[in-house]
Amino acid sequence: MAQIVRRVTGEDGGYTLVGKPRRITRRFADGKAGRQAAAAFAETLTNTEVAYDVRTRINGRTVTKTFSRRRDADAWQHQIEHDRNRGLAVDPLHGRTTLADYAAEWLKERTDLRPTTQGKYHRLLRHIIPTLGRASVGELTTTAVRTWYMALRAQHEVTADDAYRLLRAVMNTAVADKLIVQNPCQVKGAGQVRSAERPTIRLEELAKAVDAVPEHWKLAILLAAWCQLRRGEVIALQRRDVDLARGIIRVERAWSPSFGQGQTLGPPKTEAGIRQLAVPHNLLPAIEDHLGRFVRPEPEAWLFGTRNGTALSPRNFNRVWEQGRQAAGRPDIHLHDLRHSGLTWAAASGASVAELMRRGGHANPRAALRYQHATEDRDRAIADALGNLAVEAATRRISPDDTQGH
Repeated sequence: MAQIVRRVTGEDGGYTLVGKPRRITRRFADGKAGRQAAAAFAETLTNTEVAYDVRTRINGRTVTKTFSRRRDADAWQHQIEHDRNRGLAVDPLHGRTTLADYAAEWLKERTDLRPTTQGKYHRLLRHIIPTLGRASVGELTTTAVRTWYMALRAQHEVTADDAYRLLRAVMNTAVADKLIVQNPCQVKGAGQVRSAERPTIRLEELAKAVDAVPEHWKLAILLAAWCQLRRGEVIALQRRDVDLARGIIRVERAWSPSFGQGQTLGPPKTEAGIRQLAVPHNLLPAIEDHLGRFVRPEPEAWLFGTRNGTALSPRNFNRVWEQGRQAAGRPDIHLHDLRHSGLTWAAASGASVAELMRRGGHANPRAALRYQHATEDRDRAIADALGNLAVEAATRRISPDDTQGH
């Protein structure tokens, strides 16, 4: 059980040290006898100070925490015993590591993260550490987290939620490491995904964009829209990934940004990203033409490569799309919106959530559900068509039963 020790310190006028009264300290056990002895000792001193040490053992180590007021010592004694009974007692010394040091070590140990995620987390820490990094892990409070989050969210809403989720993950690990009892990231509503609905491109606008870009880039735009590929997946396609006879494309690799290393080639974003896609029949002639005109004969040849045989840069893809979207009169459409548009078309055609997940390479249904609004739009179109049918029947003065043959 945690014990309270009364510590009395003061100046002993009968002894001097280098011309000054000697300060002495004595400790007294808690209880009536200890309080009386402490009071008697204090009367022999001047400039007396009394402190209260609460001693307990946590994880095999003696831990002492000092308070200037007895009621604070009592409160901590009761709290530490309550936490011990629940298995939640932590050593205050362990929580003295600064958040900056702990977060850096946490990220260093996360060897399971993709380079793109590592890079993203490094960037997000730049929004966390300047404000909260000097605080120790044990001192970080919900109030401090809330103040930081609301200030950041006022300027960068999406970044604030991303950074909050990262901080919450770091502090969850601190709880698991028994550095703290409770995660201070308890801000209501913080960290929730609030992705705005992205715009979609119309087919005639897509055609204008394709017409406006260089010949060897046309297929890249078509694949992003009709096969719902990510930018890095398009650029990473090789001749061996295309099976014209079966009308399929295999997605097995992708270019992705790596922190401090530019673009790196690796597996797709998730395991679900490794997939085999049926190519819409309208796209097969364009693929065959592209293979014949712009792709080297070897199986590992890039579908979108330079004259030297290296892959074209994803940044070049962005610049090409800038040219295309301006020609289409849709400067609001980003390159990733082509994939979004294609998945929306698939949903409107009747694709289920599972089918959208497979085609888009999504690891969870949440992303695929974004495109279900298309089916709702389609349902509205059906309802409107039924309403028009009823109006037409009334106009012609025929009963609804007479329309069954239509």
